[in-house]
Amino acid sequence: METLLRIQKKLIPELLEVFQKRYEILKYVRLLQPIGRRSLAVHLGMTERILRGEVLFLKGQGFLDVNTSGMSLTVEGMSLITDLEDLMNNIFGLKDLEKKLQQLLNVGEVIVVAGDSDENLLVKRELGRACANRMKDCFQANNIIAVTGGSTLAAAAEMITPDGNDRDLLFVPARGGLGERVENQANNICAKMAENSSGHYRLLHVPDQVSEKMYESIVEEPSIKSTLDLIKSASMVVHGIGDAIIMANRRQAGEDCYEKLVKGHAVGEAFGYYFNEQGEIVHKIRTIGLQLDDLNNATTVIAVAGGSSKANAIEAVMKQGKDHILITDEGAAKKIIREQSLKNKDKASK
Repeated sequence: METLLRIQKKLIPELLEVFQKRYEILKYVRLLQPIGRRSLAVHLGMTERILRGEVLFLKGQGFLDVNTSGMSLTVEGMSLITDLEDLMNNIFGLKDLEKKLQQLLNVGEVIVVAGDSDENLLVKRELGRACANRMKDCFQANNIIAVTGGSTLAAAAEMITPDGNDRDLLFVPARGGLGERVENQANNICAKMAENSSGHYRLLHVPDQVSEKMYESIVEEPSIKSTLDLIKSASMVVHGIGDAIIMANRRQAGEDCYEKLVKGHAVGEAFGYYFNEQGEIVHKIRTIGLQLDDLNNATTVIAVAGGSSKANAIEAVMKQGKDHILITDEGAAKKIIREQSLKNKDKASK
């Protein structure tokens, strides 16, 4: 079928356009269901008139259910889009991007979702869905799963569903609170993941960043120490990747910190470590929670981050060699590959 579609792409390109349009409609309904036609039209950048015709077709084929609360996928529609996913990723080059990025970053597995989350917020939800699905694939009996905060991990928490294999899952926050929006806090995310996957959770009621003196006092508190021991023994770690300066702002870093980041040309951040483009640590702040070396103890480490603006940050963090799986989007993947190609050309010309 893939070969047939590639031939059709050359001979009858408009047929593939219709195919892609209907696939996109089903994909976004899956992410947002139940959703009204007007809202979906805005998300797709499509007129309501055109969308109405496509919805009528898809409903007639038994793929969409339309009622007063909005549109949802039928069981047949869900099955169709699941079956089409790998095929569409191949046709539109995502599988090629995954292979190139896997070799370039020397990471065990790469998953690339379509789009750029800097340009379309729904791509972040798709990143969350891909992350939730990959996490479920890696679940084992008596898993301890440590998760960081951030909007992409919050999307993953919304998308995760019950495991179905009756495994004992314990979710813990990988770090303390950053003082950001509640829904993006690691504590809230691990609780939501536990609720949606029928698992359990333990919370860490401490700030992410503290002074040296306070750190020594807090980590010896019995209840906090027992939670930190659980966190450090996590068999799975799922984390985001931050832009260095943005993360410094979120932590309300002092002037000396900014000076180190600027002088060190920091581009990326993870677990309180700031990295330059070469993947070198240029600054480290004292944080409560997982440290970079703790990732060596985990069976599965998943990094999830997207958006072309994070390309340098993703590449820098991946150079640590701590992650087994990277989940990103087309915008970041293409920029990483393009910039690496330019660097190679510059080296060759010298």
